[in-house]
Amino acid sequence: MARQPSKGKKDSARGDATQGLVPLNLDAAGIDVGSAEHYVAVPQDRDAEPVRKFGSFTADLHRMARWLRDCRIKTVVMQSTGVYWTALYDVLESSGLEVNVANARHTKSLPGRKTDVQECQWLQKLHTFGLLNNSFRPPEEIRVLRGYLRQRENLVATAAGCIQHMQKALTEMNIQLANVISDISGTTGMAILRNIVRGERDPQKLAMHKHSRIRASRQEIARSLEGTWRQEQLFVLEQSLDLCQTYQQKIQTCDQRIDEQLRSMEARIDPRSEPLPEPRRGKDARSHPSGFDLRGHLYRITGVDLTQIDGIEVQTAQTIVSEVGVDMSRWKTEKHFASWLGLCPDNRISGGRVLKRGTRRVVNRASTALRLAASALL
Repeated sequence: MARQPSKGKKDSARGDATQGLVPLNLDAAGIDVGSAEHYVAVPQDRDAEPVRKFGSFTADLHRMARWLRDCRIKTVVMQSTGVYWTALYDVLESSGLEVNVANARHTKSLPGRKTDVQECQWLQKLHTFGLLNNSFRPPEEIRVLRGYLRQRENLVATAAGCIQHMQKALTEMNIQLANVISDISGTTGMAILRNIVRGERDPQKLAMHKHSRIRASRQEIARSLEGTWRQEQLFVLEQSLDLCQTYQQKIQTCDQRIDEQLRSMEARIDPRSEPLPEPRRGKDARSHPSGFDLRGHLYRITGVDLTQIDGIEVQTAQTIVSEVGVDMSRWKTEKHFASWLGLCPDNRISGGRVLKRGTRRVVNRASTALRLAASALL
């Protein structure tokens, strides 16, 4: 009977999956990021304890950075797990380390790790042989601008929810103001709502707040303001109005921060020697709602007028710049950029037949902005 090889010999015969590969990053470390603790692995010859566990407090992160420098580590890799990696990224980057963030989707199907210790060791090994792609992360000034703009989006969305609550309260009292004016959050609508909250119930007096641009007559507005005036709905209206006004103030404060950040960014062109081109016909040439010249800011920091492109409005250009930045050299070709946006074809072909057509599903605000710009041209 033939002798069966032992389990150890079978594993030895199988060999290492990375055997024969040329190491590209000899001074690499891998980090398994968690909410409360991080596991870090360095090469075996760098420390008597090549895998260590660190807490998530700021002091722990600085202690991790010092240990990595003592181990002569130059580059580290971690997965983009929620938002837990962002603070760690900033600390390690400020310590002079090259920080790489790998997409968790690209590593979750790879074999070889079952625990946190094995995970960080596997990441370290893959990074040593250059098998992980670094995710795009814009420079610091763009990240600051992006933070302000995303906060503004959240405030606008929350304020819109308050407006919907006001609209619902009015409808339940059979106040048909929305049927005679297009936007109850405009000048006329907000003036009428503030007067209602103060206690005014006379439709004729409320209709006196009509702005000259409102097409409906005062008589039509007065007729729409005849309702049941239920106390509980008036209470909802009052609170929703107060919240809406609060959020509007926060939006204005956020706009001031955006203006300051745009002014502080390095200029790529001097508008005095190369003036901003005239807006194209049909383009929105108005300034930012807060009053500052958003189009001029974007022209100065990018060196081009993005609004000259069909479908690109000022707000769309602002979103693209805040998400992508102004350094396009981060992508090798325009095809790589389209792939990052998730706008390139992702056809599934087998046996010469196309099984599925479409694009990859990505969560990318720049991609969404470009899709909306394209749909506006249809």
